[in-house]
This record gives sequence, C-alpha cells and structure tokens, in this order.
Amino acid sequence: MDLGITLLLIAALFLILGAGVWIGLSLTGVAWIAMELFTNRPVGDSMAITMWGSASSWTLTALPLFIWMGEILFRTRLSEDMFKGLAPWLEKLPGRLLHTNIIGCTIFAAVSGSSAATCATIGKMTLPELKRRGYPDSIAIGTLAGAGTLGLLIPPSIIMIVYGVTANVSIAKLFMAGVIPGLLLAGLFMGYTMVWALLNPNKIPPAGQSTRLLEKLRASKHLIPVVSLIVAVLGSIYTGIATATEAAALGVVGALVVAATQGALSWRTFQDSLQGAARLYCMIALILAGAAFLTLAMGYIGLPRHLAEWIASLGLSPLALVLALMVFFVVLGCFLDGISIVVLTMGVLLPTVEAAGLDLVWFGIFVVLVVEMAQITPPVGFNLFVLQGMTQRDIAWLAKQAFPMFLLMVLAVLLIYFVPGLITWLPQQMSV
Repeated sequence: MDLGITLLLIAALFLILGAGVWIGLSLTGVAWIAMELFTNRPVGDSMAITMWGSASSWTLTALPLFIWMGEILFRTRLSEDMFKGLAPWLEKLPGRLLHTNIIGCTIFAAVSGSSAATCATIGKMTLPELKRRGYPDSIAIGTLAGAGTLGLLIPPSIIMIVYGVTANVSIAKLFMAGVIPGLLLAGLFMGYTMVWALLNPNKIPPAGQSTRLLEKLRASKHLIPVVSLIVAVLGSIYTGIATATEAAALGVVGALVVAATQGALSWRTFQDSLQGAARLYCMIALILAGAAFLTLAMGYIGLPRHLAEWIASLGLSPLALVLALMVFFVVLGCFLDGISIVVLTMGVLLPTVEAAGLDLVWFGIFVVLVVEMAQITPPVGFNLFVLQGMTQRDIAWLAKQAFPMFLLMVLAVLLIYFVPGLITWLPQQMSV
C-alpha cells in the first residue's frame, strides 16, 4: 500500500511539473492530493497553518537579505576588480589564468550564497578574457561549472539557511562548518587544473611579461572591497557578535557601501537589486511553503516513518547509507533544483540519519556538497543552464566538460566521510 501511494504521489508530482506548473505550486498540489485521498484531516486548515508557519519563520529572514546582498554586488565592478587583483599572482602557476575561475568563484561565493549568481558573475568576466588570451574553451568552461557550485558550500549559503531551518540546526554552525570543505573543494579543482596544464602544455598560451612584486601588490588593492566585506559578514558570525540574520543585514549595508564607493550605486541600481532579490526570494519562499505542506502530508500518511524503517531494515553501514544517499540526491538533482531537494527530503530522511549516528551539522554540509553535484548534472543542472545562456553551447557538451569536477566532488564526499573533522572541527572551536 505504501509503495503504491508513494508511486502515485511521485507520478503526480512529475505530471504536474511536466505541465509547466511552478515547483512550489506543484508541491502544494501533490500535498493536497495526498491529504484529500489518504487522510481524514481538514486540508484547508492544515495547508494554511503549515504554509504560513513556513513563510513567517524569523530564521528565514537571513535568506532574502543575503540574496539582496548578492544582487547589489552583481551590479558593481566587484568581479572586474577581482580579476585585476588576482591575475598577476597566478602567472607562475601551472594553468595560470585558468585559476581565476576557481579563486574568483571561491571569493565571490563568500559574499553571494548563490551558485547561479557566482557562476554568472565570474563567468561574464573571465570567459571572454580567457578566450581572448587563447585558453581552451573546454577547460575554462569546465572549471567555471565546477567552481561556480562553491556558491552553495562557502558561507553565506542559501542552501545552508534552508537546511538549517528545515532541520532545526544552527545556521551559524553550518556556516562555520562549510569553510574548510569549501576551501578543500577549491583546492581539488586547482590541483586538477594544474595537472591538466602540465599534461597539455601546448594548449596553454605562453606566459606574458613577468610582473614585479611591487606591481602585484599594487594590483592587490582591487581585492580590498570584497575581502573587507567577507571579513565583516563572516567575522561577525564566527566571533559570536551577530547571528546569521544580523550578519546578513550587515552584508547588505556593506554591499551598498561597496557599490557607493565604486560609483555604481544609483536609484536605478538600488531598485533593480531590490526587485531582483524580491523575485528570487518569492520563488524560494513558495517552494519552501509547498514543500513544508508536502512534508506534513507525508507525515500524516506515515511515509517518512515507513521509509525510515525500510532503509533501517536494509542494515546499511553508515558509509553505505552515505553513498546511497549521494546517489539518491544526484538522481533527484536531475529533475529538481537544490532548494526543492533539501526541503522535500529532510523531513523523510532526518530520522534515519539520526538513527545512523550521523551528526546533523556534518550531514548538512554533506547534503550541500551533493546538491552542488546536482548543479552540473543534466537535464536540470542550474549551472549548466547559466553556462548555456552565456556560451550558447549544447547542454551535453557542457556536462561533459564539467564531469571531471563532478568526480572531484565525489572524492570530496569520501574525504569528509573518512575525516569528519574537516567539517566538525571549526564549529567546535567557536561558541555560537
């Protein structure tokens, strides 16, 4: 019976999604069907209370603020200045300017929180410049596809906020926990780029005139605005001075100051950034509300408990459970965006995860890392869509170039499993 209900709801979800209905409304519709057909609960009251409670969460306030901060920075010269500051320091590294994709995304991820925004902002600036200088499109686009996903892992992260709300985990601890894995993944990407460059020396354009140390230091002044903003936002969280929500408000003020300093702040820019943030947050809030209602409906039916019992009955070891969930999330990522994956599955999976003895902060970073993998898997890989819009390349070709980065993410999952301190050490060092 449970299997039949599950298959029916899955079929209904994909049917509604296939009809072009928004994801949030699709989730709400499936929840309504489940409540109406398989429970005796009053559907209208349950829906109103659940969706209002989801949308009015105070913790969720950090989400629109971080989105707004990213929108403001998107309209400044931040990315252009970042390239000017980084390029001179990379001229002796194997792969040279290819690393601007990875380092640029790593830095911008610390002030963005969105994978798509990170990929688009850095890509708009680096791809034309790398092409002009003779770097191959394949490796330039591949590294950008992978590095763009760091927008989800390096705090502040929209997905971490969503996970923290749905799993009732400290968002500040999640932010701390994401720092080392984010730097680890960036290091893996850079290591791959260096190996590729050493194996394909003829594909890397010759080095230009060597830059003197004084010139490098002068160029580094372009990094001051973004570094200052990162220190202000993340430093206030890590030192316990501000909560994630308060730090998000500080980030918005800082972004406005950066924009004003660069002469990019006008009434039009302010208006566009606010409207862009409002549109994106409304979409996310609708998805969160719909998923909360669907989670409630599944709870009434008993599917989470039965699924947890079924997974527990398999007798999987913690490693086998982690690998199975990795495959599960990647498959879901072929059809749903990252936020939908998190809010749709956490209510079902968290009891099983806790029963397996996995730390919820560790599991949150694991989920974010696997959702990152879904960003570069077709057919619904958001980073692939962003890159397709910028490059006009075929999705299959883009996915092929991003595949090595996908494998590096699998390696990162294994590393954080066998060395959990990569995630748990930093939160343990600071009081939140």
